[in-house]
Amino acid sequence: MIHTKKSLTAAFVAAVLVSAGVLFAQQKSVTVEGYVLDSACAFTKNLEKPISRDCALVCAKEGSQLVILTKDGTIYWPIDSATPAKGQNARLLEFAGNRVTATGKLYDRGGSHALVIESIHATAARN
Repeated sequence: MIHTKKSLTAAFVAAVLVSAGVLFAQQKSVTVEGYVLDSACAFTKNLEKPISRDCALVCAKEGSQLVILTKDGTIYWPIDSATPAKGQNARLLEFAGNRVTATGKLYDRGGSHALVIESIHATAARN
């Protein structure tokens, strides 16, 4: 029984290390520029930028996740790297409806783009 527990523990540790290695290999540091808006509008309304700051704030306060939408239509989902993970809306509320530049670790999976934001600041809107 003790030998089995040690074998299972060793297998688990090996699996965690391999998984961590794959995750670290997938991430890279990037800088993205775009608008912070709620995810529902980004998808259902096919917007190029938010309708208004107030609209983005209302949706975020109701629970819609804020995302960063770039000029080319790419959507970046802000995520937390901690476990357990925390939502990122509180961090993004001050930027809701506005254009930002965000730098962080990018994770791509199945066509989705997630960003662990290391720094973010408002930028001037471009036409």
